[in-house]
Amino acid sequence: MKKSIFGSLLLMEGFFLMLTIAVTLYYGDGDTYAFLITAALCFLSGGICKIAGRNSNRQRTTRTENFLVVSLAWVMFTVLGLIPFMLLEDMNLSSAFFETMSGFTTTGATCITDIDSLGHGLKFWRSITQWMGGLGIVVFTIALIPSYEMRNSSIFSAEVPGVESEKLRPKISSTARRLLLIYLILTFTCAVVYWVGPMDIFDAVCHAMTTIATGGFSTHSASIAYFQSTYIEYAASIFMILSGVNFNLFYYLSVRRARVLLRNEELHVYLFMVAAMVVFFFVSFYLAPVPAENISTLPGGIEESFRSSLFHVATNITSTGYSAQRFDYVAWGGAFWMPTVFIMGIGACAGSTAGGIKVIRVIIAVKTAFNELIRQLHPRAVLAVRVNSQIIPNALVRRTLSFIIIYALLVVIGMVFFTYLGIDIDTSLGSCISMLSNVGPGTGLTGPASTFAHIPASGKWLMSFYMLVGRLEIYTVLFLFVPQYWKQRK
Repeated sequence: MKKSIFGSLLLMEGFFLMLTIAVTLYYGDGDTYAFLITAALCFLSGGICKIAGRNSNRQRTTRTENFLVVSLAWVMFTVLGLIPFMLLEDMNLSSAFFETMSGFTTTGATCITDIDSLGHGLKFWRSITQWMGGLGIVVFTIALIPSYEMRNSSIFSAEVPGVESEKLRPKISSTARRLLLIYLILTFTCAVVYWVGPMDIFDAVCHAMTTIATGGFSTHSASIAYFQSTYIEYAASIFMILSGVNFNLFYYLSVRRARVLLRNEELHVYLFMVAAMVVFFFVSFYLAPVPAENISTLPGGIEESFRSSLFHVATNITSTGYSAQRFDYVAWGGAFWMPTVFIMGIGACAGSTAGGIKVIRVIIAVKTAFNELIRQLHPRAVLAVRVNSQIIPNALVRRTLSFIIIYALLVVIGMVFFTYLGIDIDTSLGSCISMLSNVGPGTGLTGPASTFAHIPASGKWLMSFYMLVGRLEIYTVLFLFVPQYWKQRK
């Protein structure tokens, strides 16, 4: 394995820690020492890895090596990134690891009960971990430190979410830089829009990073509800929905190939799902049964009902996990939290920063199921699964169906584990789906009005693992637990 790859990755983390140090110095919160220690460890370990790997041959890493490289990179970033939480918040190892993994995987679940009391440095570090994780640690490194060993598509595709990665440019480093440019433009635009509203520049930048990354970490315990702003809720909804779109489509739009958007079936289904679920929740405010003690918390009036529905769908289908005013889907009963868990599981488009199964996989699964029904009527029929007028190879169909099955099995396994910890079934179901889909809030005791601080340490370790599995699209991590994988490496 190429030690220099890990060296480049660690140097990248050190660079972002230096940005955090600049923030602590500017605001003078006294947190600088924690980030200086962490940055020094990153640069030291990164330098050692680069020196140790300087004499390695220039042969590219294999596909099997890349799965290990990417998985270890995310764990390595988390192990170093948790140090400020332990030094500044006196967190134990399980909570600090959970918090940091939640940041890098853009899950947004937190163990911190009073976010407002955090210093500017730690708030900024929480936001920037999500911003790095949204695009991808490896993608950032390829874009900014394009070493020879990382210029191959297999290490790129091992991290980029979706059914299969697409090269926008002839070289992977060029593709990574183009994605980074799109990411920067969206983040900058979102920050400006937030800043024009009631947010100050610090809140605007931090929320822009976690919005475009669809992460959901906020600088306040009340999340978006802290600002009590209709403007911010609409702005956040729009940018969350945009962040759920395949970033490749933004590239095609920038090179005047807008016709690709018109032919993209996944985009059409995604936008239809958003619209349909907004209507569903809007109607539910007036028709669904709600416990009597919580009726007074329902939004009042047509505009507030529409805004709450739009925000709720946007934050959950894109796996962002922000909380807005008065929207507690757990308190309102199954008519609200069950559909919420449904859209959490599906997620948004492949190639976006959102989590979940992804709309494209759902399209393939539904079309495959429909074809099987037709075959029952016409056994000799030759039917193909088509997306965007192109035939999907059988191997890709099998991989998609396997992905969904494994996702469901992991939810069941996680629920069984949590029940042994004495956690109720509602909390177990919502938490497992939330972690695998990198959403953040769950259901029951981990709903939007609560945190994960009360979850036992063993539960936090399992959820940290689920967050990593969900962010790296299941296969990249689970391959490492297959005996044949290690036999192939010998």
